[in-house]
Amino acid sequence: MTTDEARLIRKAVAADQPRIHAIRMGVRENILSDPSKVTAEDVAWYREQAIFLVAESAGEIAAFACANHQTGLIWALFVDPALEGQGHGRALLDAALAGLKAAGHAQAWLETGAGTRAERFYIRHGWRDMGRGLDGQTVFTKLL
Repeated sequence: MTTDEARLIRKAVAADQPRIHAIRMGVRENILSDPSKVTAEDVAWYREQAIFLVAESAGEIAAFACANHQTGLIWALFVDPALEGQGHGRALLDAALAGLKAAGHAQAWLETGAGTRAERFYIRHGWRDMGRGLDGQTVFTKLL
């Protein structure tokens, strides 16, 4: 069985939140400096109104992605560090971008830490580096 055959991409549900939180708090890059800045209301809005997807592998959530269907923002894309390099991030990103395109967007955008593996991931996958934002993050865009 290939990794793609073993992976399930699906909409996140409230019961997924403990695992999603564990993945977000367990990353080694783009660490959330102030967890209080991501509220329960933010997470619920993405889950209920926007595009909030999880990748399951062997019955466990391996990664998650959130995209704002109103603005074209990829708000989050995180993979369990123990499960990196297996294609979960790419599969979720592709699904989130498809959702944004279906919502009528011609372009997606995101921000990520400068000099990170995430930055290199986006460059490898055709995202355009637009420079640094006011907070020092690298801003990327991608035509859909």
